[in-house]
Amino acid sequence: MFELSDKALRYRDDLLAFMDEHVYPAESIYEAQMVESGDPHFQPPIVEELKTEARKRGLWNLFHPHPEWGPGLTNSEYAPLAEIMGRSAHLAPEVTNCSAPDTGNMEVLTLFGTEEHKREWLAPLLAGDIRSAFAMTEPAVASSDATNIQLRMDRDGDDYVLNGRKWWTSNALHRNCKVLIVMGKTDLDAPVYRQQSMMVVPLDAPGVTVVRGLPVFGYQDREGHAEVVFENVRVPRTALLAAEGDGFMISQARLGPGRIHHCMRIVGMAERALDLMIDRAQSRTTFGEPVANRANIQDWIAESRIEIEMVRLLTLKAAYLMDTVGNKNARTEIAAIKVAAPEMALKVIDRAIQVHGGGGVSDDFPLASMYAHARTLRLADGPDEVHKRTIAHRELRRRDPSWGRKA
Repeated sequence: MFELSDKALRYRDDLLAFMDEHVYPAESIYEAQMVESGDPHFQPPIVEELKTEARKRGLWNLFHPHPEWGPGLTNSEYAPLAEIMGRSAHLAPEVTNCSAPDTGNMEVLTLFGTEEHKREWLAPLLAGDIRSAFAMTEPAVASSDATNIQLRMDRDGDDYVLNGRKWWTSNALHRNCKVLIVMGKTDLDAPVYRQQSMMVVPLDAPGVTVVRGLPVFGYQDREGHAEVVFENVRVPRTALLAAEGDGFMISQARLGPGRIHHCMRIVGMAERALDLMIDRAQSRTTFGEPVANRANIQDWIAESRIEIEMVRLLTLKAAYLMDTVGNKNARTEIAAIKVAAPEMALKVIDRAIQVHGGGGVSDDFPLASMYAHARTLRLADGPDEVHKRTIAHRELRRRDPSWGRKA
């Protein structure tokens, strides 16, 4: 069932070669350029060089299901490619134009954007000339329930006026970020799931202020996770995606594929951590023997392999169901993998940190950064508890279809 097509195998082989020949060797160059710049949001020249090489090799927009914009791979075909890119998560996704949140935003613009949106924003995003951000989460409300959001989008003649505050607007501090997709409320009197809308807002629109970049366990990511204030931001009615009141629907359409892309990449991150753990265990000696000879270390290696394989299979099943029965009918599997993948990766990375000793929590190795970012994935695109709630409700209704339904 999970056998790769010939096309997917070709892309996998080409991507593996690109990683070995260009991406992994570029990691130290990237780090040096970032340190030399002294700017946490600097755009290192090596990134643009790798983008040029990826385009030349045809390794571009691999995520996009539409053959007009990319290779037209299915979720099942893209899964192993995303996993490979996850092994160098701070470089490979961006240099192949497959990084979040752009992937989700490009899919939203493809599905719900007007011709004007596609010309002005989608085309340069697909070309990798600009970056984008997604503004949904807010500091004043529990945004795990998207119906809580408070940013107002009030109609004023042929315009909307936006007022509110967002945070964790990932990518807004990237040097190439030019546009936001913003979720807010347009009609407080509508049914609860029809109160929200989404709009395309230029980052430089008057009244949009990036207040700060939020650190992740002390790390300032290059793309940034911004707190953004909207003060009387005026946009035309043409900024609206789909129709007024479609915001919640669009968010669900966007977050399903986005969640599984995260899970695919984090399987690759766990594989990289396992490799680092094995290499360290084989190269270090304690009490006259290689660390790899210790029974507990061998247990950690074996357990990590078992856990990675289980999560990989669940990810592939979710991707297969998305391709064959649609995202809605794959909701249980998407929710399950979103819980299982970060939990697995955190276990593997934690073991690798322990084997590295003090070095594991330093910046001399990538493990501390991996751990911080894997931990955030238990919150990004919905916290674990929301996904478990989704699974539990579907299971309860499987046994009793009337469970929880209002009379």
